[in-house]
Amino acid sequence: MYLQNLVIITGLSGSGKTQALQSLEDMGFFCVDNLPPSLIEKFVELCVQSERKIKKAAVVCDLRGGEFFSSLNQSLHDLRKAGYHYEILFLEASDEVLVNRYKESRRRHPISPQGNLLEGIHYERGFLAELRGNAHKIIDTSDLTSAQLKSKIREFFGVENDLSRMSISLVSFGFKYGIPLDADIIMDVRFLPNPYYISELKALSGKDKQVRDYVLTNQTAQEFMKKFLAMLEYVLPHYLTEGKSHLIICIGCTGGQHRSVAIVEKTADFLRRENYFCTVYHRDISTNGKDAPKHEKSLPQNP
Repeated sequence: MYLQNLVIITGLSGSGKTQALQSLEDMGFFCVDNLPPSLIEKFVELCVQSERKIKKAAVVCDLRGGEFFSSLNQSLHDLRKAGYHYEILFLEASDEVLVNRYKESRRRHPISPQGNLLEGIHYERGFLAELRGNAHKIIDTSDLTSAQLKSKIREFFGVENDLSRMSISLVSFGFKYGIPLDADIIMDVRFLPNPYYISELKALSGKDKQVRDYVLTNQTAQEFMKKFLAMLEYVLPHYLTEGKSHLIICIGCTGGQHRSVAIVEKTADFLRRENYFCTVYHRDISTNGKDAPKHEKSLPQNP
C-alpha cells in the first residue's frame, strides 16, 4: 500500500477549500475537487493500485455534492473499516466574511441559490456542526490572506523549510529567438566570451566539456557565477516563504547554444546540491542558426 496520507477537505462554502486543495497540490498531493463521498473509497483504491505509486492524496467534499454529501459519514466509516487512515481538514469563516466574499464573487450559495444568503450560511454551519466536531484540523480563514492560508496548510501537512517543495525550472534560450514568456527571473549572459567564434567549439554546445571549460574557466564567468549563485541562495527561500512553489529561471545568450547552456548546467548542479527539485530545458540548443522553434512565442526585442 503506497498511500500514506489522505486529507479530506470540507467546511463552509466560501471558506477557502479550493485554495487549500491547490496548496496541497503544490506540495505534491494528488488532488480531486468536489468528489461525491460515495466515491472516496474507490478513489483511494485507485490511488493504491496506481502505477504512479501515489503517497499523498486530497479530496474536497462539501455541500456542492447535494444529496450525495449526506453519505459522507458512512463513507468515512467504510474507510476506517477498510484500514485506510485519513485526516479531516475543516475550513470555516465568520458570517460577515462569508457574506462579503459571496458579494465580491457574485456567486450563489449552494444552500440558498434563490434565497437569503445569511440564512444559507447559518443552515450550512448547523448542518456541518457534527462533522466539524470530528475534524482533525480546523482553520478559520476569516483573517487569513491566500498566502497565509497556504502557509498554514504547509504547517499542517508539510515540512517547514523543506526546500524540495519548490520546483525550479532552468531554461536556456537565445535572445535572437525571443524571451520565454513564462520567465520569473531572466539573466543575460551575453557579456561572457562567445565560443561561437572559436572554430573547434562552434558546432558544439554548452553541454560539451570543451565548451563548458571555455565558458566557466573565464575569470569574469567565475566571478559572475559566485555572485549569481549567492543571489539565488538568498532569494529562493524568500520566494518559498511567499508561497511560490514553482519558479522559472531563464538564462539567455545570443543563440542559446553555448554560454546560456553552460551556465544553466552549472546552476542546476548547484541547486540540486542545495536540495531543490530542479529540471533543465535547453530551448534553442538544436536550432543552430535556423529559424526559432515554431511552438515558441517571442516577445519583441529592443533594437
